[in-house]
Amino acid sequence: MPVQIRKTLLQIETTLIEGGKATPQPLKLISALAVVKNPWAGRGFVEDLKPEIHAAAPVLGELLTRMIIDAVGSGEAVEGYGKAAVVGLDGEIEHASALIHTLRFGNHYRQAVGAKSYLAFCNTRGPANATVMIPLMDKNDEGRRSHYLTIQTAMPDAPAADEIVVALGASVGGRPHHRIGDRYQDLKDLGHDAANPAGV
Repeated sequence: MPVQIRKTLLQIETTLIEGGKATPQPLKLISALAVVKNPWAGRGFVEDLKPEIHAAAPVLGELLTRMIIDAVGSGEAVEGYGKAAVVGLDGEIEHASALIHTLRFGNHYRQAVGAKSYLAFCNTRGPANATVMIPLMDKNDEGRRSHYLTIQTAMPDAPAADEIVVALGASVGGRPHHRIGDRYQDLKDLGHDAANPAGV
C-alpha cells in the first residue's frame, strides 16, 4: 500500500540573542514534518512490518530530506541532524519506530548531508498537538556538545489516532555561547577512553 501523506510542515527558527547576549552567528533550527496514515492502524497486531516499511520509509526519507536541503541551501551547510516520529493513540510505539529506524529512511538524509555519526532520535506516542521532539547532534562528531540541541514543535491537528508524524531536523550552527566543553576533555580528565567512557 503506498504511503498516504496528509500534510507537511517546514519550520525555521532563528536565534539572534541568547542569555541577553547577541549570538556570534544566528543559530538556525530547521524541521520538516510529514503527517502520514498509519499503515498498520485498524489491523490488530501485525507481526511483519517490513512490507509497509519498505513502501513508506524511502518515500518519507526522500521527501523530508529534500525539504531540509531546500530550506538550508545545501547538505554541506547542515551541521547538526536528527529524526523523530510520533504515533497516534491507536498505534504502537513500534509503528513510529518502524518508519524512522531503517536505513531506507535515514540514509537519504545521511547521504545528502555527508554525515558519519548516527541520527539522534525520539519516538513517542501522543494525541494531536503532541510535542514533536527532534534531538540533534553534530553530523560528524558525536562528542561535540555544542551541537547537542533539541527542536520542539507540534502540529495542532496531528497525529490523529490513526496517523504518524515523521520528522527530520537540522541545525546550522551550534548552541550560542556554548561553554561546557566536549566529551573528549571529560574522557581525558577521567582517564577513560571513547570506547569505554564509564570506565567499567
